[in-house]
Amino acid sequence: MCGIVGYVGTRGSVEVLLGGLKRLEYRGYDSAGVAVVGDDGALATRKRAGKLGMLTDDLAAVPIADGQTGIGHTRWATHGGPTDGNAHPHLGDGGRLALIHNGIIENFFELKTELLERGHAFTSETDTEVAALLVGDAYRESGDLTTAMLATVQRLEGAFTLVAVHADQPHVVVGARRNSPLVVGLGDGENFLGSDVAAFVEYTHRAMEIGQDQVVTIRPDRVEVVDFGGAPVTPSTFEVDWDASAAEKGGWSSFMAKEISEEPEAVAKTILGRVHDGLVDLPELAALGDDVLTGLDRVLIIACGTAYYAGLVGKYAIEQWARVPVDVELAHEFRYREPVLSPRTLVVSISQSGETMDTLMAVKYAREQGARTLSICNTQGATIPRESDAVVYTHAGPEVAVASTKAFVAQITAIYLLGLQLGQVRGALEPERARGLVAELQAVPEKLAAVLNSGERIREMAKWMADTQSVLFLGRHVGYPVALEGALKLKELAYIHAEGFAAGELKHGPIALIEPGQVVFVIVPSPRDPSSLHAKVVSNIQEIRARGARVIAIAEAGDVAVLPHADEVIRIPLASPFFEPLLAVVPLHIFGMELAAAKGLDVDQPRNLAKSVTVE
Repeated sequence: MCGIVGYVGTRGSVEVLLGGLKRLEYRGYDSAGVAVVGDDGALATRKRAGKLGMLTDDLAAVPIADGQTGIGHTRWATHGGPTDGNAHPHLGDGGRLALIHNGIIENFFELKTELLERGHAFTSETDTEVAALLVGDAYRESGDLTTAMLATVQRLEGAFTLVAVHADQPHVVVGARRNSPLVVGLGDGENFLGSDVAAFVEYTHRAMEIGQDQVVTIRPDRVEVVDFGGAPVTPSTFEVDWDASAAEKGGWSSFMAKEISEEPEAVAKTILGRVHDGLVDLPELAALGDDVLTGLDRVLIIACGTAYYAGLVGKYAIEQWARVPVDVELAHEFRYREPVLSPRTLVVSISQSGETMDTLMAVKYAREQGARTLSICNTQGATIPRESDAVVYTHAGPEVAVASTKAFVAQITAIYLLGLQLGQVRGALEPERARGLVAELQAVPEKLAAVLNSGERIREMAKWMADTQSVLFLGRHVGYPVALEGALKLKELAYIHAEGFAAGELKHGPIALIEPGQVVFVIVPSPRDPSSLHAKVVSNIQEIRARGARVIAIAEAGDVAVLPHADEVIRIPLASPFFEPLLAVVPLHIFGMELAAAKGLDVDQPRNLAKSVTVE
């Protein structure tokens, strides 16, 4: 949600800013703008509602004076609609200061009233303009942009990243963050600011973390960080382990198509280096200590959206392998019900971006209550890992499409690694069984590659279903979260009614939805497992088929029992129950993408959605 780029150096700022904003498009936005301090000492701005291409075309037709210092922004509307006037940057100090903002300033109304009483006029409906005017007023008093930013953040409530430039201080960009992402790119004779590393990865792989309640000032030759009280801070640095080409389509029709094709690699890279002598070894858990892992009496997984469904899959595995109770909760509900936590509770947060505000606040709450915290995340330098006691990175590479695909299978893989190590440390898994499970997990990438070959048939199905208005998904055990994930993808991508149900719940109400022609996807468990629910799921299929449903079954190779009862069968390779979700979800990802494409929709940037939800 919202993309921020800042630059100071020797290059032309406009090109750097537009390139950074292009790589941040995946975050979701509805307007874009830039501000540049020109070589002539003048501040020039340009902003447009709509896609970044609108701004790019405008700048090509009527260029602004370029310079070596600038800021850029893509906005996702909160206060005020997506208009040219509400787009960022906003101005202060008589038009000599420009400011961009990610987040929500909760006390903006009181501040706006005060500013109006002091004679300021507003040109937008945004909360951001309040911050621009406050920084501008503070600059007139101090003559220094960093000092002005420090004075302003003391007055703001809410979540925000602010980045500003001033015509009187060329070669200076100042940023501040509270509960909203900001990272520094460290170059040679140039430095960058960004919502995440995608903003500057084309130019440098060296990055610096900006912590909570800190202000950063970048110049071409140095970076200075202080806390909100003005005390110097020494931030940690890290290396970005992917390059700009990883965030490009590379000939694929969409980023989502590319990312689905990378699901085998995402699983493989998440496992890489974490298995020794056939057993899981997560060095990241050393930050917690074996005494914490053996002394746990409860695991609580918190997440939102697709990450929540990954947590639901993980619950089944962790409880069986580690023999410890596991609860899974939506992060945005968690802290508001005053949950009972203790030092023997491990709270596991899951977030692709590591910036999901609901999840971040839940992690902070858990720590305040004395629980130990572990994050599963795909983004280096993100806030949630820094707020947690330990982190397991998924190493799936950048995921640009707003709707998550490869991050989902990588998250399940990371949770499985956690569950296997917990089982080993707690003595709940015998080494021989643990090695067998690890070997199965290591075999998943090759099997995923085989599943991808079914893409053409799924594309054909999507074409004849382009006018479908409702699709249902059924699953049992670990297949139930897969059904939820399949339904979410259709909601996100195709904008149609879609619901996932636990198949056993069917006759307790949802069967009333079945009518002739209703499309139902069914995730069918393996018939080879003696404790399998295969027969019960086949019975569910018979029930809905008898009422006219059109059944599309996701079933393993060789399952003939499902053939008489399904209109279509999509095959997945043989796998034991806990590894079936990693395979069964891929056809659903492909179907969601292909149905959206058949409807002529943008699969990478669905309407109203942002990749990273950084406000509550």
